[in-house]
Amino acid sequence: MSIAGRAVRRVGERRETPATDEEDDMRVMVIVKGDERTEAGVMPTAEELDAMGRFNTELVNAGIMLAGEGLKPTRDGVRIAYEGGGRASATDGPFAETKELIAGFWILEVTSMDEAVEWMRRAPFGPGESIDIRPVFELEDFGEELTPETRAAEEGRRRRIEEQHAG
Repeated sequence: MSIAGRAVRRVGERRETPATDEEDDMRVMVIVKGDERTEAGVMPTAEELDAMGRFNTELVNAGIMLAGEGLKPTRDGVRIAYEGGGRASATDGPFAETKELIAGFWILEVTSMDEAVEWMRRAPFGPGESIDIRPVFELEDFGEELTPETRAAEEGRRRRIEEQHAG
């Protein structure tokens, strides 16, 4: 499966230069779904950690991994419910609804959804586990609704974040 006109960086290939705003790269979020094991706080085995480490190294070496982390169980989290009128309530975990939990994530910068799929098919997950891959909105996706003033403000925030976390 391939999208015409878009290159797919093959597994093992390295990005020649860092991505720039002018390139057609896209960011995707890979969502690792939680289950009873992750919610119970069962930690990965040494073998699982080693396999995931090797896979993450491949993503880094290819120049596509922007971030990636595992998440603690919902018992360690808080859910915020917005009630309107400026009010919001906070509820400590664990959360009763556990069908759509997230156990971890990656943020990847790839040339296409096909490239993301190609990479993530190799992720070291077992039978019955699944992930979701979703494109991240880029400023261009908002079209005319994104005014020049709003664009400039957002670009300024992004620069400030980079400066705050540089080096």
